[in-house]
Amino acid sequence: MNKKLQGEQRFIEFRAVDNDDGKMIIEGYAIVYDQPATHQYGTRKFTEVIKRGALDYTDMKDVPLRYNHNDTWCIMARTRNNSLQLIKDAKGLLIRAELIDTQSNQDIYKSIQEGLIDGMSFCFSVADKGDTWTYGDDETYREVTNIKKLYDVSVVDTPFYDSTNVFARSFELLDNNLQAKQDSFELQKRKLQMQYQYNN
Repeated sequence: MNKKLQGEQRFIEFRAVDNDDGKMIIEGYAIVYDQPATHQYGTRKFTEVIKRGALDYTDMKDVPLRYNHNDTWCIMARTRNNSLQLIKDAKGLLIRAELIDTQSNQDIYKSIQEGLIDGMSFCFSVADKGDTWTYGDDETYREVTNIKKLYDVSVVDTPFYDSTNVFARSFELLDNNLQAKQDSFELQKRKLQMQYQYNN
């Protein structure tokens, strides 16, 4: 069974880079600031945006490049040995990776060149108070302002906009947040009732 990281995952496009040295180099923006992504889940819309500055304090000390977030697959590149570079700029987070010469990397690189694999994902966690949620009748808006840790970046078979299992992860998180807010509201209501009974 393939193992998956437990952080949140998001997808974006990337490309192979032509060069005269015959190296297998890929690059692209894993994160683009201030670009809302809206997805439909049943009758509910979910919009998320990662704000400029969300990476200012992010732990990116040892980040691997994986295939489909699969930790049973050989790591393709890694910041630890400088085969993976994570570059923060005004636009977002640019990744540039030089794949080592293995058969599995050759196969993936060829698939990237041919357009069979055209998505990139990043797996992350949010710091305490690092996001805000706004709930409407049929739309929920999430603004991420502080990413705590970047666990990996991955090349993926299916981009975010077509991936139903990513929708399910996003809305599982959404439902958990809604339930937590409802539980908090009920707790506050009970406290007020008890305080009212005590004072009267």
